[in-house]
Amino acid sequence: MRPEGKAAKTTKTRKTLAGGGAGIGHNADEDGYLDGQMLIAMPVMSDPRFERSVIYMCAHSSEGAMGIIVNRPAGSIDFPGLLVQLNIIQQADQIKLPENAEMMKVMRGGPVDTGKGFVLHSSDFYIQDATLNIDDGISLTATVDILKAIAKGSGPKHAILALGYAGWSAGQLENEIQHNGWLHCDADPELIFGDDVDEKYARALQKIGIDPGMLSNDAGHA
Repeated sequence: MRPEGKAAKTTKTRKTLAGGGAGIGHNADEDGYLDGQMLIAMPVMSDPRFERSVIYMCAHSSEGAMGIIVNRPAGSIDFPGLLVQLNIIQQADQIKLPENAEMMKVMRGGPVDTGKGFVLHSSDFYIQDATLNIDDGISLTATVDILKAIAKGSGPKHAILALGYAGWSAGQLENEIQHNGWLHCDADPELIFGDDVDEKYARALQKIGIDPGMLSNDAGHA
């Protein structure tokens, strides 16, 4: 299941997914790049895949951008069931999972590579050559090893599993922001990993002092 769309892979994104180890070094305050920030969809966003979405930005450079939607649940897909499908645990072992594994959220991370899983997690967990340290104590790992660690209770303290990711080609995200498609703000780990998924969009807007009910299609970016 790999839907087509305007989200596109970039060289930077491919490097990210391959696992780059250390953080990528861009900071929105220094050079205008948004990695380590949150994107918040504006009402003008016409693409239903991104409507009312909150996206944590994992990579952003002149070559493009990559992020994970953190407020779009993956329907009936649950983490214990995925562990069984991947043969990480047996069906009978689901009742033995640690609480954080049993309750771990599964999100639709975006329209690119929807058949692949990406774990956005707290930086208390690291796999050499597989974990990308981003910013604000948040990291990204896209190998089965982190799923095994979570199942054993030795994974990160906080994590969400995303199926797929959101990607932009060079200049595409900047263009969408200029056309009032997105707001952006500092990342909030409590919001990103929080349980109340339905409230993440409103909470993200409130972080930048915006009442969700007062938004219009003419607003600019933060």
